[in-house]
Amino acid sequence: MNGPHDLGGQMGFGPIAPERNEPYFHAEWEKRALGITLSCGAFGAWTIDESRHARESIPPAEYLAASYYEVWIRGIDTLLERHGFASREELLSGQHIAQGTQPKRVLKADMVAGVLAHGGPCDRPVQTAAVFSVGDRVRTKNFHPLGHTRLPRYARAKSGVVEAVQGGFVFPDDNAHCNGENPQWVYTVVFTGEEIWGEGADPSLTISIDAWESYLERV
Repeated sequence: MNGPHDLGGQMGFGPIAPERNEPYFHAEWEKRALGITLSCGAFGAWTIDESRHARESIPPAEYLAASYYEVWIRGIDTLLERHGFASREELLSGQHIAQGTQPKRVLKADMVAGVLAHGGPCDRPVQTAAVFSVGDRVRTKNFHPLGHTRLPRYARAKSGVVEAVQGGFVFPDDNAHCNGENPQWVYTVVFTGEEIWGEGADPSLTISIDAWESYLERV
């Protein structure tokens, strides 16, 4: 979807000013926000792709006015209510009212290190051969779905060259909506700055993205 999260190339937001020696957290509550997100994700009720889409679906004015971890918490609110773990009334009041969905598993303190070390691998075998090879010229498709996609808005309808074949991975556009993993080949595609940003772009600039096979067509 074309939402407030997809800011690549958008103007009017001012310069990026990296914070020197930036801390991991700027407030104590941000630590809790991360912990809540990880703990709820361990319930086994949704995928990382559904979680991303929940954040992307926050109304633009609210999304852009929120800090990084505020966006995470609002996304978790959506998922907890959607999957029946908490009602809207409970989320607003912070009080338990009625028994909701029971999680498949609960993340305990002594499990955290192992779970984080294991991560959430999303590489999968693909039953068909890769359509593209390193060196192939390809063009990204121009589409604007209402649902989740990992093809950024700035890189649609652009021509580039396959730089690497990364293997098979879960297709997020389907997985975000509970339509199965449907793994596809993923390719790293490199574009010139001029192809992405147009006239006046830095001629020495290149941009690489990882693109699922269905995002691409041969030039």
